[in-house]
Amino acid sequence: MLIDGHGRKVNYLRVSVTERCNFRCQYCMPEKPFTWVPKENLLSFDELFKFIKVAIDQGIDKIRITGGEPLLREDLDKFIKLISDYKPDIDLALTTNGFLLPQVAQKLKDAGLKRLNISLDSLKPAVAAQIAQKNVLGSVLEGIEKALEVGLKVKINMVPLKGINDGEILDILEFSRERGVQVRFIEYMENTHANSTIRGLFGKEILEIIKQRYTIKKIGRAPNSPSFSYQILENGYVFGLIDPHKHDFCEDCNRIRLTAEGYLIPCLYFDEAKSIAEAVREGDIDRASEILKDVLANKPKENRWSEDESEGSSRAFFETGG
Repeated sequence: MLIDGHGRKVNYLRVSVTERCNFRCQYCMPEKPFTWVPKENLLSFDELFKFIKVAIDQGIDKIRITGGEPLLREDLDKFIKLISDYKPDIDLALTTNGFLLPQVAQKLKDAGLKRLNISLDSLKPAVAAQIAQKNVLGSVLEGIEKALEVGLKVKINMVPLKGINDGEILDILEFSRERGVQVRFIEYMENTHANSTIRGLFGKEILEIIKQRYTIKKIGRAPNSPSFSYQILENGYVFGLIDPHKHDFCEDCNRIRLTAEGYLIPCLYFDEAKSIAEAVREGDIDRASEILKDVLANKPKENRWSEDESEGSSRAFFETGG
């Protein structure tokens, strides 16, 4: 069992397999040129899997594959199969922008993937293109439908931005409800890599927009989840709200992150990290395990954000996943 320095059980590993992305979203990396970490700097899937096996053996029972855009990494389905074959009952999920899903959804399902979180920030082609800086909506919608068709569980993520897509909060809620999937509205996560002119909505503002049409009641936060659930009384639909400016979900945080270059990160909103890359490449799994224990011992009690902190993290979310 993995326990951090505050007595919290850690059983959730998020693995970023690439920093690359085929979108240039305004809230993530709108001006990043198409230059990337050299391929040789990345851990191979075999190297990542060596560490993942150790993590599973020590208590990790939930893994989420992230990026960048993870579907850009070649042979991702084979990596997923390695994990699934090693522990068939593991909760194995993936976060994606959905653009490449139409071509690979069945392969991911067959490899052992169970769940998907798909970003959908607009149902209007022009707005989606404004946010992603690319004509993306048709492929994303096709990807959502294909994922549902092959039997993958799907959640929708939306980041509402003032004056850009905040008028579509109810539309995306209805889109998700009609398909029987949960939508989670995510407060814009301030970071130094984003477009400096954009502004997000706080959770209370998102809820006020939904209340214009519906009566809602609080359900609460599931254990270890960053998402607070609400139910619409008129139809029973449940949606989620992720508000990282609060610290209440830090109390039972159960996660740790691993980047494609081998950095173990104890908290998304901290810049500290330690690398397991050298240890894994040398086959010194015991040393990698000790690094893991050290990172857990120094995992912070809570994140550094509040509503008064406008700059946010200097860490690039495309390196660590959201």
